Amino acid sequence: MRVIALPVKSLDDAKTRLGPVLEPIERASLTLAMLEDVMDATQALPGWETWVISPDEGVLELVMQREAHAIAEDKPPLGNAIRQVDEEAAAREVDTLAVLLPDTPLVTVDALTRALHTLGPVVLAPSTDENGTNLLIRRPPSSIGARFGADSYRRHLEAAAEARLPTSIVHRQELAFDLDLPSDILTVLEARRPGRTLTVCRELELGSRIATRT
Repeated sequence: MRVIALPVKSLDDAKTRLGPVLEPIERASLTLAMLEDVMDATQALPGWETWVISPDEGVLELVMQREAHAIAEDKPPLGNAIRQVDEEAAAREVDTLAVLLPDTPLVTVDALTRALHTLGPVVLAPSTDENGTNLLIRRPPSSIGARFGADSYRRHLEAAAEARLPTSIVHRQELAFDLDLPSDILTVLEARRPGRTLTVCRELELGSRIATRT
């Protein structure tokens, strides 16, 4: 079994750094839009299951409507959620576990396919600033512990080195981009990649709203 896991925060706590330009309900809408765009890519991959872990009932309901595997998160933060996924993966004898952060709305099936076909026991796709890890692939899932959070890219590299495991790095803009700041919304608008994220950004007129603040 091969799994792509997507961890999603409670919608009340999602994307707080967008607070200066978005109301809480707007942040929730954008979070769900990004999740669905990413799920469009993961669910298009033959031979891979999509798992979503979240404490939010609204998120889990959406996931079940899309016939993906919904996991109710026991307790935050992200590190605990990934450990919970690891435990379920071990119980279900998952061979390959990929953790993809779902605030990567520019991800494409092609970029994800190429990353998932990259050889090695540990595969990393860093964020644009190479501080975070947007995609972690482990074969098997127990090869190294997931270390998401601040400076996760370096910490994942160190964990693989300590375990004496070769690490492959995937540099793809579609995987490196994550939407965290108001300026990232402008990137989505400029990219014009069709999807729910672009639609929400346009419907909320975020381009003009951000421009008035700069």
